[in-house]
Amino acid sequence: MKITRISTTVVNARMRNWVFVRVDTDMPGLFGLGEATLEFQTRGVVGAVEDLSLLILGQDPRNVEHLWQIMFRHPFFKGGIVTMSALSGIDQALHDLKAKDLGIPLWQLLGGQCRSRLRMYDHLGGGDSNSVYDSAQVESFAEKAARSKADGFSAVKILAVGKTAPLDGLNALNQADALMAAAREGAGPDMDIMVDLHGRTTAAMAIQYCDVLAPYRPWFIEEPCQPEDHEGTARVARATHIPIAAGERLCHRREFLPLLQSGAIAIAQPDVCHAGGLTEVRRIAALCDTFGVSMAPHNPLGPIATMVNIHLGFATPNFLIQEVMRSDVPWRDAIVSGVTPIIGGYVEPSQSPGIGIEINFEEAAKHPYKDVNPIQWYHHDGAVADW
Repeated sequence: MKITRISTTVVNARMRNWVFVRVDTDMPGLFGLGEATLEFQTRGVVGAVEDLSLLILGQDPRNVEHLWQIMFRHPFFKGGIVTMSALSGIDQALHDLKAKDLGIPLWQLLGGQCRSRLRMYDHLGGGDSNSVYDSAQVESFAEKAARSKADGFSAVKILAVGKTAPLDGLNALNQADALMAAAREGAGPDMDIMVDLHGRTTAAMAIQYCDVLAPYRPWFIEEPCQPEDHEGTARVARATHIPIAAGERLCHRREFLPLLQSGAIAIAQPDVCHAGGLTEVRRIAALCDTFGVSMAPHNPLGPIATMVNIHLGFATPNFLIQEVMRSDVPWRDAIVSGVTPIIGGYVEPSQSPGIGIEINFEEAAKHPYKDVNPIQWYHHDGAVADW
């Protein structure tokens, strides 16, 4: 069996463009699907997929680890987030292809079931971008948290901290307090609430936000500092009893190691579309398990990434919970079929071969690539702020 072609399909999904990757073979009808979506750098990822494909065309697609090493090591300059996202999409497609060839679901290829069902968590508004990133209203937080609960979820993520200065004042802290209080009111005492700081804060400010949020018992605080600030994240972890989660912008296990060695995180959040695909994320999971750290992969992306994460969750012992954006676009189900339904906040393992999904390429063509600009925030004095 040989790889004959590697191609991409780009689908605009409002605030991001999904990048679907397809690996074709010389076996009639046998191909694999993956996802390499990266916010705001779509064209770079598509080009990187084309570059990496030149290294493995003609190779046996079943030698997944060997092909991963070729794509990672042979370019000489190790990949940053763009190249690693491209590699991730190809790697997912190779896993899908191999599982299909064997006639087994992907979780079986990854080692078999570790659990009978997998817990999922919601975003306010089900993941609609306006609800997630631009809805800092007390009334909406309560109503949307209650809606997630009514839809069967037992966990929801919120952004209770908006645009914030490196050292902010009482008004910002009071706003975070009010939003968290509203979310807790809507969710009730039994629902787990995770708070994403989105890397907007310095360690000093994150510690103050943790103090304000602590009485509402958030399940974990996500990304309190910028991803390269390992020591800052560790400072926050030492100053609060709230568990800290991080890792969505890291793309190799070596980047997780300082966080683990310093005890900075209780939950790791690698993204299977950025951190080297299934091959590398499984290594990250094993490394985290060595340190007693749980896995809750980052996943605000498309339906292929969601299903890949679900398969990974069923086969990973230290898996905690899985993020999902279920309402990002109303036509999601028209483009991809076979996604496991979420019932009562959980999914059961797919029994279909491979990832278990199919793309309707005609429907996908109705939503072609569009330029999507990142959210651009500035502090009160005009200095650039992290969003």
